[in-house]
Amino acid sequence: MAENQTRRSFLQNLGVGLGTTAAAFTIPSLVSIPESKPKYEGKKLGIALVGLGSYAKNQLAVGLEQTPNCYLAGIVTGTPAKAEEWMKKYNIPKKNVYNYQTFDQIADNKDIDIVYVVLPNSMHHEYVIRAAKAGKHVMCEKPMANSVKDCQEMIKACKDAGVQLGIGYRMHFEPFTKEIIRMSREKVFGNVKFINSNFGFTIGDPTQWRLKKAMAGGGPLMDVGVYCVQGARYITGKEPLAVTAQFGPITDPTRFKDVEESLSWQFDFPDAVTVNGFTSYKTNIEQLFATYEQGFIHLSPAYSYGPIKGRTSQGELNLPIVHHQANMLEAIAREFQETKMFPAHISGEEGLKDMKYLTAIYEAAQTGKKISLV
Repeated sequence: MAENQTRRSFLQNLGVGLGTTAAAFTIPSLVSIPESKPKYEGKKLGIALVGLGSYAKNQLAVGLEQTPNCYLAGIVTGTPAKAEEWMKKYNIPKKNVYNYQTFDQIADNKDIDIVYVVLPNSMHHEYVIRAAKAGKHVMCEKPMANSVKDCQEMIKACKDAGVQLGIGYRMHFEPFTKEIIRMSREKVFGNVKFINSNFGFTIGDPTQWRLKKAMAGGGPLMDVGVYCVQGARYITGKEPLAVTAQFGPITDPTRFKDVEESLSWQFDFPDAVTVNGFTSYKTNIEQLFATYEQGFIHLSPAYSYGPIKGRTSQGELNLPIVHHQANMLEAIAREFQETKMFPAHISGEEGLKDMKYLTAIYEAAQTGKKISLV
């Protein structure tokens, strides 16, 4: 793999080639989302993207072109050239274009129903809170923020403002992922016994924000390791009890002077389920493997933009290949249009739980101790 490859291009290339309380509401609402949708003929929800980086440009904007019930209504960018490019490409009126200084004026824009924050992790906190104060519902990319405290403040701001807060858990809407959740819930192979979840890639540009702790909050654990944490949670439908963890060796001290290069961790889950996790910025790996009393499931690729591929001890999984972001945004918009709420399984509270687990993994690796999560 080329040394200058970015995370986003790695994911795209993969696609081409390759507390119990939470469980009570998280999993049923997740697996019950129907795959077939009636034609939508109501008012489309307007979505504004905050930050026009690779994910916004190559995934969210592309996905919004495919959604029948929501559309790209506005943008927020600090780069005038990007603003011009996007206005022309997506026919966005100038009144729906903001920069980071004028962002709060979005409160007066009736075209925009949902603000989607697609900024570096350290900026999520500020812009989610500003969007909430502007009276806009908010979607935020994961990880939700750089600290548990920031997550709590974001949740409070949205509740105080009476707006919905969702985290961009796109895998929750992906058919292969939903199928393995269904099989786990229905105990097709009996009870789950062991999970191995890995996600790593070779990071490129050494000056990028993902390698700066102040902006990213950490290294690969914060970037793609969160998928592995999520995978364990949605397979088991339960919350981990304790964690141990170990930093991997630093092979490139210049590049990894600020964040970890790789990290391994071990979760203890209820019912004696063990979960091994691994994430890295120097190792190309992506899989979710679970063994059960009478069988197994294996997704690889398991988390990238698609196509996801999978098999079980009964054979290959043959399921629809979808555009993840289009599928996610359409489902979120549909539920909001029907209930005035975002799906519970992508809530800010879910993002907060993940942040608590990421924080505990770092603490376990730094101290060498088993960290209790209950």
